[in-house]
Amino acid sequence: MGLADVKNLPRETLEGMLEDFAKNWLAHDGLWFQAVERHFGMAAAIKLDTEAWADFTRIEARRIMERHQISPNGGLESLKKAMKYRLYAVLNEQTVTEETPNSFVFKMVDCRVQSARKRKNLPPFPCKSVGLVEYTEFARTIDPRIKTECLACPPDDLARDYYCGWRFWI
Repeated sequence: MGLADVKNLPRETLEGMLEDFAKNWLAHDGLWFQAVERHFGMAAAIKLDTEAWADFTRIEARRIMERHQISPNGGLESLKKAMKYRLYAVLNEQTVTEETPNSFVFKMVDCRVQSARKRKNLPPFPCKSVGLVEYTEFARTIDPRIKTECLACPPDDLARDYYCGWRFWI
């Protein structure tokens, strides 16, 4: 099936395919991580995952900016717009709160990875160190003036109504 064939598919099919692509990408990411963890341990897996996310998140941000005509150095409005188009945004519940002219808070209310681990009675995936790099580099790619702060993220205590939270400001 080529691009010409895809263009003729019904909207419902295309939406389903988009969700499948996002799930497949996330499954591959998780399987890759688990393989590295099995062979080299959690610390090495997180270190390598962090390196991969540093590069991936910049690529993803640049492609989103190009596809959706988001100008470089567009500030917080550009970042909020770009966050809606991230690959996992199709799968996760996200919110933007506490908006001011110079900052906003982004929360991952439902995270497919963490929810799956919870259903399997596994501890939360300790994604904070990876998230720090991922969100910082994504925001910096959109606009180098944007600063990123982690409010909470596993392995932090989960006594809150979201999995991870991030404050972005200029």
